[in-house]
Amino acid sequence: MIALALYAWRGHRLSRESAAGRIGTGMMLGMLGLAIVWLARLPFAVAELWWQRRHGISRVGYIEFVFGDWAALGGEFLFISLALLIVMVLAGVLGYRWWIAGAPVFVGLVILFVFLYPYLLPLEPLRDGELRADARAFAREQGLDPVPVRVEEVGYATTAPNAEAAGLGGSRRVILWDTLLDGRFEDDEVRVVLAHEVAHHGREHLPKLVGWYALFALPGAWLIAVATRGRGGMGRSRAVPLGLFAYVALQLAAVPLQNVISRRLEAEADWQALRMTRDPEGARGLFEGFTETALSDPDPPTWAHVLLQSHPSVLERLAMAQAWQRR
Repeated sequence: MIALALYAWRGHRLSRESAAGRIGTGMMLGMLGLAIVWLARLPFAVAELWWQRRHGISRVGYIEFVFGDWAALGGEFLFISLALLIVMVLAGVLGYRWWIAGAPVFVGLVILFVFLYPYLLPLEPLRDGELRADARAFAREQGLDPVPVRVEEVGYATTAPNAEAAGLGGSRRVILWDTLLDGRFEDDEVRVVLAHEVAHHGREHLPKLVGWYALFALPGAWLIAVATRGRGGMGRSRAVPLGLFAYVALQLAAVPLQNVISRRLEAEADWQALRMTRDPEGARGLFEGFTETALSDPDPPTWAHVLLQSHPSVLERLAMAQAWQRR
């Protein structure tokens, strides 16, 4: 944030040196801001990689980590460029009221991305027939059509297990990492994961998250418009560095609330998984296994739980399994 704040303070001067036009200069300043953020966080990311490599979680080399993931970095650059293009075109037409049209446009883009996301990943079909049958049974219990289960091969890069629910409507998928199926977890534990992810779809958690985004998109866009008025508004390239800083600051300010919402949805999916599998022992084994394989803190400090945790703590999830068993 310090590097981005300095860029917001002085970066507008660079617009005087460009002959790329209003929008071209704004996009250039946006990409420069992203590069500054990437360089500023690189030492911390490398330190995190060192810790993960030391404890056998990551298999990625340092050179590959820094220079190998150009596709992801290119995606970030593309997103920033597209977002700035939309905002600057709208600001050029609507002036300071660009946020009225901008917020619905970005909500539409989020819906499109959530729908397309499963198609952007290199996924393989799940070969385990019993797990596929379990997934169909869980979907029926949630009132859903069968949800395809796919496997993402990440074992070349990490030993950490994970899974996710992805997609909307016809693109709905449950994605299991291959590290979850490498023999370290029992079949009943994997079934709990599967039920948890199907429950996310059954309880419409992804549409609800899109709804929460839509709820905050309009006031967030308005605050960015207000913050950049002193630089001529987002229709001017000189306002882009300040606009980026305002956007990132708003994102950071929203993190605690986002985590509260996410933890609530994850807890609901945990409860639904217990209800469908009727296997609290499998759930306990899964949560303990996640702690051991990913070296996560089962009971993090309050500040870490508020700022960093999008899931209930392991102790909270174990307590839920025990509560369900008593019930």
